[in-house]
Amino acid sequence: MTGSGQETGRRRTGRTQQPARQRRPAHLAWSARCALISLFASFAGCSSLTSARVEAVSVERVPREIIDVLRKDEFQEISLARLRQDPPDQYLLAAGDLLGIYIEDLLGDIANPDDEGDKTPAFALSGDPDLPPIVGVPIPVSEAGTIDLPVLGPVNVGGQSVVEVTRRLRDMYRRRNIILPGEEARILVTVIKRRTVRVLVVRNESGGVQGVAKRGTGQVLYLPGYENDLLHALNRSGGLPGLDAKNEVFIYRGLFDESVKADEMITALMASEGCDPCFCNAGEIPQPPTVTRIPIRFHPSRPPEFEQEDVILQNGDIVMIKSRDEETFYTGGLLGGAEIPLPRDKDLDVLGAVALAGGQIGSSGSAIMAIAGQGGNRSGGGRGVGRSGGACPPSELLVLRELPCDKQITMKVDLNQALVDRASRIVIKPNDVLILRYTFTEEISNALLGIIQFNFLFNGLRGGGF
Repeated sequence: MTGSGQETGRRRTGRTQQPARQRRPAHLAWSARCALISLFASFAGCSSLTSARVEAVSVERVPREIIDVLRKDEFQEISLARLRQDPPDQYLLAAGDLLGIYIEDLLGDIANPDDEGDKTPAFALSGDPDLPPIVGVPIPVSEAGTIDLPVLGPVNVGGQSVVEVTRRLRDMYRRRNIILPGEEARILVTVIKRRTVRVLVVRNESGGVQGVAKRGTGQVLYLPGYENDLLHALNRSGGLPGLDAKNEVFIYRGLFDESVKADEMITALMASEGCDPCFCNAGEIPQPPTVTRIPIRFHPSRPPEFEQEDVILQNGDIVMIKSRDEETFYTGGLLGGAEIPLPRDKDLDVLGAVALAGGQIGSSGSAIMAIAGQGGNRSGGGRGVGRSGGACPPSELLVLRELPCDKQITMKVDLNQALVDRASRIVIKPNDVLILRYTFTEEISNALLGIIQFNFLFNGLRGGGF
């Protein structure tokens, strides 16, 4: 009767009791539904699958004139001797020099109080260790290059050495019978103070004078004669340009009106080129005639062209060292948004740029390790790459480069190919924009591996296998 009642209950309910182990298909179906939801969520969260991808030209098809640059690794240091003027064998006098002149019984005598007939020349130590002691009366060299002496009046000494001036004065006084022939009258000529040149040095770099940690320093220098050159000015103001400054120095000369005319000339040149829509200034803006550019490093194919007169500084010259603030590149996409300075003296290719931005180059594991949650990007701590959660690292890099006439080109670089093909490792230029992203295949692979990881995790929590 019990069996009959159970049979009747089954007919009424229309259900048949099954063992618990036969209910796995329901669990499997629920897991499959979750897997599909995860797949759709992955697709929906990836903009490259739901929107049109940026059109880019493969780097192999880009003209070489856009890619090729002067390799910084091939640049050479300029000889420091080219930054100074040739030192003379003898110091030649000119306007601005201050001389000490002693002429026995005529100029610069000091009477001896113990003996009225004995006289000694005026004597003092010089404050400049490069100059001899001061002897005699200070007499300046005028703008005309002359000195004014008793009896003789103005005497031209410009372009002559101290020895030549001493010999000439002795001859001139003998012709005036002030010094009799055969007498060895004492005539001493010394340089008390050398002429100086006043220049202004402006450095738009950190460091600067005496290691002051600030950006932008200026200093007025008084350079002695035959040391009024670019090398001495740099040495006295902090040395050669630092790593955050350009490898070049600009010397600004001329008066205000000349500088205004130079600026107007450049403005007119640029305006005339901009009027023609079929032409634009594709090259560098020419330097005005009042500005001299002195490179510190140069490419062998473009040796520097300047003369010794270009590095000799005159009164009122301005020495300018510009910073490298504009020599940067930008990152986006999986690299995250950042502005990164370019190295000054070496090239940076796409692989180095991605590494410098914190991106991952190549895979650090396998898909099997990724399923177990131990591979993929476990060590990829980049700006966004490490947080992407993909087992397959992104390998498609877009390089947006500016072109003349307000144009740009978007180049596509396969980072996996760049690992083995040096031609694909293009050099980064200033203002380049680097966007790292997944390829379509990498997105699908990461999505599927994520689904498998999710199923393994879910089944493990349920206490059973897939």
